[in-house]
Amino acid sequence: MLNTIEHGAPRDGLLPLIIAHGLYGSARNWGVIAKRLSDSRQVIAVDMRNHGNSDWSDSHSYTDMAADLAEVIESVGGRADVLGHSMGGKAAMVLALQHESAVNRLIVGDIAPKAYSHSQMAYIHAMRAVDVSAVTRRSEAEAILAEQGVEPALQSFFTQSLDLPNRKWRLNLDILERYMPEIMSFPEVSSQFDGPALFLTGQSSSYVDRADRDTIRALFPHARFASLPGAGHWLHADKPREFEAAVRVFLDASPNSAA
Repeated sequence: MLNTIEHGAPRDGLLPLIIAHGLYGSARNWGVIAKRLSDSRQVIAVDMRNHGNSDWSDSHSYTDMAADLAEVIESVGGRADVLGHSMGGKAAMVLALQHESAVNRLIVGDIAPKAYSHSQMAYIHAMRAVDVSAVTRRSEAEAILAEQGVEPALQSFFTQSLDLPNRKWRLNLDILERYMPEIMSFPEVSSQFDGPALFLTGQSSSYVDRADRDTIRALFPHARFASLPGAGHWLHADKPREFEAAVRVFLDASPNSAA
């Protein structure tokens, strides 16, 4: 099963919230928001496969990632609210479409159920440029990433996945590279998710536009849409309090089948 970080204890009558991070991320990236949201419900952040402290696998398909999330949900009672960002958002969508009974409410952060033409390969090349056998401080790794053209905010983000004591990345870069075309795409799915769904985007991001809404509604007929001013693709990092507030409003306003 995926490695998880739990925040708060189970609450009677309230389903847990599962958080699925994006590409190159980890459960630790969501620590502050998860802890704050856990004041009213249990929050469980996961390390997706090939990330963080979860097992490495030869596959990185969305069907497999969705099955991983379903296994976590089964371990905590079989039903949960689910929040996913970017790659984690796509995995959460596939979870809702292929394991509908496991998902009560769905929140998707700045991603659409479609293929994207850009690639994230440049970041893999940048991380490979770091000689993990030689660096002793994260600042040294960040300096190398800067030389590779990685912006400061992402330097810090990536080095959170650097395991200095064991001189390795907590990212399966080989498999992520092999599956990059699939990660940037979205599988063909014929089903629908009929539960409440919130698609939350960054106003300054180009990942989701109004033209995507018809595609989203075809799969998620009860989808709602909201945008965070001043936020880009990493909207939860750009505007954490505003992101948290939007998530709370949706969770508090939508039906909870655990009641």
